[in-house]
Amino acid sequence: MRQKVLVCDNEDVLRALVRAALDTSDYDLFEARDGDESLELARAERPDAIVLDMMMPGKTGLEVVAELRADDQLAKTRVLMLTARAQAADRDAALAAGADRFLAKPFSPLELMTVVEELLAEPR
Repeated sequence: MRQKVLVCDNEDVLRALVRAALDTSDYDLFEARDGDESLELARAERPDAIVLDMMMPGKTGLEVVAELRADDQLAKTRVLMLTARAQAADRDAALAAGADRFLAKPFSPLELMTVVEELLAEPR
């Protein structure tokens, strides 16, 4: 069974880069452009993992992950916070909000693929 990955970033170029990095794997990819659309698609598609930007229009990535964790249907969805905010405080905030992993931009496509594969291999 193919696993679903939701890619959430307001920048078209970044979504395309993430899609290109993950397209070589056997995933069904979905894309969202802002926090509200991220939540809508997460509820509709029930992804196995979400690659989530921290800074998006509407709800921020931190707000999105907090809402996911509060939703019984989505609470165990694996979340990778992918962001240009690379300070230790940003990492701590993402993990405290409920993100499973944190990866700073710019990133290596191979590193992104590896982290997503690791997340999807972890038991829920």
